[in-house]
Amino acid sequence: MPLQPEPDSNPNGIMMTDPPALLRHLMRRLFDRVIDPASRAKARAKAEKKRLSAGQPHIVEYFHQSDDPYSHLAAQVLDTFSGRYDIELVRHEIRASGGKNQPELAKLDAWAHRDAELIAPQYGLLKPSELGPAAGTGASPDMLDRGSERLAQLGHYSGSMFYYAGEWYWGVDRLFYLEQRLRDLGRCHEPSLPFICPRPDIDVSGVDASILTLDFYPSLNSPYTSIIYDKTIAMARECGITLNHKPVLPMIMRGVPATREKGMYIMFDTKREAEHLGVSFGPVMTPIGEPTRQIYSLLPWAREKGRDTHLLSAALDMAFREGVGLHRKAGLKKAVERAGLDWSEAELHLGSDGWKEETARHQIEMSDELGLWGVPSYRLQGGDGEDLCVWGQDRLWLIAAEIRRRGKSAGIVAQ
Repeated sequence: MPLQPEPDSNPNGIMMTDPPALLRHLMRRLFDRVIDPASRAKARAKAEKKRLSAGQPHIVEYFHQSDDPYSHLAAQVLDTFSGRYDIELVRHEIRASGGKNQPELAKLDAWAHRDAELIAPQYGLLKPSELGPAAGTGASPDMLDRGSERLAQLGHYSGSMFYYAGEWYWGVDRLFYLEQRLRDLGRCHEPSLPFICPRPDIDVSGVDASILTLDFYPSLNSPYTSIIYDKTIAMARECGITLNHKPVLPMIMRGVPATREKGMYIMFDTKREAEHLGVSFGPVMTPIGEPTRQIYSLLPWAREKGRDTHLLSAALDMAFREGVGLHRKAGLKKAVERAGLDWSEAELHLGSDGWKEETARHQIEMSDELGLWGVPSYRLQGGDGEDLCVWGQDRLWLIAAEIRRRGKSAGIVAQ
């Protein structure tokens, strides 16, 4: 089943993707099965039973892409990882996949280099720029063919990936999930040691960031946005930073393709990210198309009431935690009222066009100025540094760390 029907667009260039109601419900069943903890536990138990019956060791496969900076970070921890756990680590050399799974390959490459340089010191690793030419592997074409074919056979598309017994773990950012799974199986030689690359906390406690500004680019159809949205708003309130709320259209409504393969991985990954953050995720009813346009049409009015973040938060809750169909008026009404707004007044603004130009401006700003195209994205401004632009719910900790640094250096830490 495809993740999306063929989109069309209106004269303003806004993608009008609108799956029929039946497809929304079929997608819900598929997504909910992917994120079901019971299904995950059952699959893990089945994989372990199969391994034991075959008398195999715990085999972890790692896919290294020599022109991928995230692979350069992951490669630095391979020896420590394989030495600390009772596993057989199999390394594959691969090429970039490209295609619909990586449709913005040049942008992705540019962003990956920036991002890897930012996070390397936080994980105690050398930056890719510090590794030099030795970071390449010199893999032969045959090796690259075999590795790329194996990656595709297992159902993935990206470099710096670890694969173990049916599940994928991306680079140093997700390695701690794999470590925990192996520890649960009793495979860690030194379980008293911390994770090799633990995820830093999102912590702005005690910091007054009122001289700083944070631009926040969320999207209503983003699973990742749904699990970090409220934490972003709460963090901004806690430290007093000026928050500019700048919603953009979902990628799929901007013509960026989404394959079934990629969609399933995103849903699975979002679920474990939600569990790590301590928030719920699922059941899911996609708000792509008309629900997004309807909610966005209310945002300018809601902002006048000081409730725009409340409205988008409520809509995200409905779509990604309660499985409420925002394509139905009853669902829209519930989101509006949960946001503390009056439905009869909201109906006067429903379907208005004022949001389109504003949202398009946010998108151009995010893509052209920040060099990003996915959500959620952030831009931190002010203090004693250049703008910090990051993409992903798994980078809010980096924003928080920089808020702490700039707050302290400016001498404005609250007592």
